[in-house]
Amino acid sequence: MPPRSEPSERQRRLGAELRKLRNRAGLSGDRAGALLDADRTRISNIEAGRVDVSRNRLYMLLREYGCPPGPLFDALMEMAQERGKGWWDEYRDVMGRNALDLAELESRSRVVRIHEPLFIPGMLQTADYAREVIAATEPDPERVERYAQFRLARQQILTGGSPPAYHAVIYEAALRVEVGGTRIMRKQLLRLMEIARLPHVTLQVFPFARGAYAGFARPFILFEGSVPELGTVYRENPMSAAFVGVGEQLDDYAKMFERLTELALAPVDPQAAPESHEGRDSLSLIQHIMYNL
Repeated sequence: MPPRSEPSERQRRLGAELRKLRNRAGLSGDRAGALLDADRTRISNIEAGRVDVSRNRLYMLLREYGCPPGPLFDALMEMAQERGKGWWDEYRDVMGRNALDLAELESRSRVVRIHEPLFIPGMLQTADYAREVIAATEPDPERVERYAQFRLARQQILTGGSPPAYHAVIYEAALRVEVGGTRIMRKQLLRLMEIARLPHVTLQVFPFARGAYAGFARPFILFEGSVPELGTVYRENPMSAAFVGVGEQLDDYAKMFERLTELALAPVDPQAAPESHEGRDSLSLIQHIMYNL
């Protein structure tokens, strides 16, 4: 089978970890290839995610690279066994590679932390809000509907079995922009308060009153799996989106998110008694915005 031209994020990440381990062990591509009875081109393609590596061969490489038995070893073996198949496959006709990778990452993450400055995060959107946001850049009504269906299908991980811990920090602007008009925004804000009742969901609002902070305008998502070494950041800008899996950058985004949570209002707690909201918190701000629509 020829090398694939568009590897998934999981395939790229597995390859990148193998390259990191090989370099740390001081082994050349030729030496690694000899272990598999292959040439260095094969190793290069594996490390770029362009070809798969069997579990048996991966086991040989990990042992030779000095990766000890334990969580990282097991996680890499599991990544090689996975084939990226899931509910998202039925959307391959309309969704790009990044969107499919995003759905796959969400499905196998244990912790998801997201900062969104302009829109309600996709995982928390109502169907009407999602359609309005998508229609702003997509003129084809049929594609708008398919994109919206995909976005809503992603939300199933929050209500299914073994959901990830989900922590969102949303900038106040995303709550105030009337996407689709008053009725749609009221339903959307009610949805936020409703989903915040889930025990594994934490929702905070970063208010205008906090002023400027270096990270408040950057949308990004931090994904944590079974081991810290395999964490991933998904970051967006107006022209593109990309996944980042480099240690120092991961640490930078983790620190940025931690600072955002410190500056944001206290998390939504719909179960708290009304008198406990005398001080300003995320729930009181959402309610204030909704009642003034």
